[in-house]
Amino acid sequence: MASGDGTKLDAVVFGATGFTGKYTVIELAKLAKEKGNIKWGVAGRNKEKLEKLLADLSEKTGADLKKIPVLVADVSDEASLKEMAASTLLVINCVGPYRFYGEAVVKACVAEGCHHVDVSGEPQYMERMQLNYHDAAKEKGVYVVSACGFDSIPADLGTVFLTKNFQGDVNSVETYLEWRMKKNVSGPSIHFGTFESAVFGLANARELRPLREKLFPKRLPQMLPKQKPRWLVHKSSVVGKWCLPFPGSDRSVVMRSQRHFFEQDKQRPVQAQAYVAFHSLLAVVGVVLVGGVIGVLSRSNLGRKLLLKYPGFFTGGMVSHEGPSEELMENTEFSLMVRGEGWQEKLAEPTDQHSEPPNKTMTVKVKGTNPGYGATCTMLVMSALTILKEADKMPGRGGVYPPGAAFANTSLVEELDKHGVTFQVSAS
Repeated sequence: MASGDGTKLDAVVFGATGFTGKYTVIELAKLAKEKGNIKWGVAGRNKEKLEKLLADLSEKTGADLKKIPVLVADVSDEASLKEMAASTLLVINCVGPYRFYGEAVVKACVAEGCHHVDVSGEPQYMERMQLNYHDAAKEKGVYVVSACGFDSIPADLGTVFLTKNFQGDVNSVETYLEWRMKKNVSGPSIHFGTFESAVFGLANARELRPLREKLFPKRLPQMLPKQKPRWLVHKSSVVGKWCLPFPGSDRSVVMRSQRHFFEQDKQRPVQAQAYVAFHSLLAVVGVVLVGGVIGVLSRSNLGRKLLLKYPGFFTGGMVSHEGPSEELMENTEFSLMVRGEGWQEKLAEPTDQHSEPPNKTMTVKVKGTNPGYGATCTMLVMSALTILKEADKMPGRGGVYPPGAAFANTSLVEELDKHGVTFQVSAS
């Protein structure tokens, strides 16, 4: 049963008893109360665990969640996924790694005419979903949007925000991720599920090129001057710190949005590179060594087994099955600097080339707390509510999109500003 009056629920959190799912439920309960008239439920494999979760969170939050509808659904049971999708307008999918478990949920949602959002940072999964389901989702009038968390809303919507405020032509952006602890709290900072997704992403990185050749048979036009990647290790004048290329999905997600803006909206495509900043060269060297070991081991079955069996050992204690403590999460802040370079003048056509070097820069800062699980869950739930309330401001009448393309013309940035994830022009 979807709801007490027989109508569909507005949203269901699938995988609610998982680490990310639990915090998504807390955030959805808070925002549903704030927005009003939001009917929602939880779903997963075990009804008793779901009911216990709602009882525990009722005590934790002080809200009565015991009457929230509970749906039983399993990624290995197609009929149960379709029944879940048929009972709601939108599924918030927290069951990863998405390369293993995501497609079955997307397939069921598209078949039943149900919107779908998730927090995947896995380019292979996201681009495969766009290749396989974009046309079907358009026909059904539903939106499938991945990367609706820390990966990669700050970078993607940060680039959109910068472009809208630039008042000229943006040629390229560089993003610089930083984080800091408000007070020193020890312990693991990454949940095992996030690490597992990263390991299999590295192991299957070679899938991306042939996948992209099918998804994007035509290359984007080359904008000049061509953006050159920084050295592997470099000290950035933008943030004044030592930096490495950011290994997450930010750049791939941003470039998918830029392709959409060029092909559908006739906008000049922005070139992009992503970096992560550290306070010392010693920290950079440590990260390079750990990353190198993980990269090598991820290429073999034995290596992956070792990484997943002993995640704490191979990451210096950063990863655990229990995940970070609430104290550590609430004391972790992030900022993403999005630095754009271009021209004050705006040319008539998106493929026109400027005759002089870039003459304007702008920097946008995106800030928040608890990037991996707190801010991520806020962004995920706000993305879901935006689809429910502002689908008329989204591209086409459905399809598979990255968040920048999906939410560029909605109020999502303004809503996030009100809920702890801020976007602001910091320099021009």
